[in-house]
Amino acid sequence: MRIAGSTAAMAFFVLAMLAPSIPAMAQADCKQVVAASPFGPNDQTGATNRVTAAVTKAAAAEIQTGVVTPMGNLLVDGIPLFGTRFTKTVLSSFAVVPGAEFGKNKLSYMEDTYLSQSHVGTHIDGMGHIGIQDCYYNQTPMGKYVTQNYLKRLGIENTKSFATRGVLIDLVKVFQNEGKLKKNPHCKGPCLDAGTVITQADLEAGLKLYHVTLREADAVFLNTGWGDLFQQFPSQNATYNGGEPGINTAAAKWLASQKVVLVGADNWAVEVIPGEDPNIAFPVHKTLITDNGIHIVENVRTDLIAARAAQTGRATFFLNMTVPRAVGLTGTFVNVEAIQ
Repeated sequence: MRIAGSTAAMAFFVLAMLAPSIPAMAQADCKQVVAASPFGPNDQTGATNRVTAAVTKAAAAEIQTGVVTPMGNLLVDGIPLFGTRFTKTVLSSFAVVPGAEFGKNKLSYMEDTYLSQSHVGTHIDGMGHIGIQDCYYNQTPMGKYVTQNYLKRLGIENTKSFATRGVLIDLVKVFQNEGKLKKNPHCKGPCLDAGTVITQADLEAGLKLYHVTLREADAVFLNTGWGDLFQQFPSQNATYNGGEPGINTAAAKWLASQKVVLVGADNWAVEVIPGEDPNIAFPVHKTLITDNGIHIVENVRTDLIAARAAQTGRATFFLNMTVPRAVGLTGTFVNVEAIQ
């Protein structure tokens, strides 16, 4: 015991002597790195502050037939996952064997365990997801608010309602109409290929197709056709994750200027991959989330609502999407529905 204690003491002494020589990571000046929130210095909510009662009432006018179109992908083992993310479902059976039931009526039940990171499948990115150095939304020095279990600031529980108008922009149709669609050979249907840049002009052309003008608090969804590869999981997972069509920074800034609350797409990052500048990591994420408090929803299923828009001539809908009030999370899975 004395030997072990001496060894531990020596190790502590060596670390104490070396500590002064280890350079401390300089904390960034967040006021120089990230834009201030228009909702005040203490805001943790972001763009959903714009979803007022008046906004929701106006959006409710989109419900004319009551038809509900699903926009969420199945959350199941085997879907494409970014990087080293994981998901695993384990069914735990209880009280189903003879003699293990409950009560005279022999009630049985089953439960399951879902082991997963939060940014998988159709999911939303929260304010605590993306920053530059230690600077996050609303100039928050996030290093002060990180714990082993969750964030003490900018958690997803601060999100307000998404009961607003949804707008589909069909980029596949735009690129087809303009004769510039370059399809990935692995897509079964038409799709924009990886690396295809979607510009502000493309977004405006997509809105013009269905005579839509964006208004404050809209939720915008982009149909690029890339979700075709998601639907083929797991056979095309590598292709799906290998790149994607998406908006560039200029288009993201334009969407932010329209004061939207959300930008979603049928791919895993919303922005173009590879990016326009290979040395800049996920600039659209930084523009939308960090600088403007606008949520991103990834891996959305947009093909069904795109088909319905082509059939009915309507690309707007009432957005039905709720976010669990899970404290301190950077994001979470969501189900998205378009009600028309």
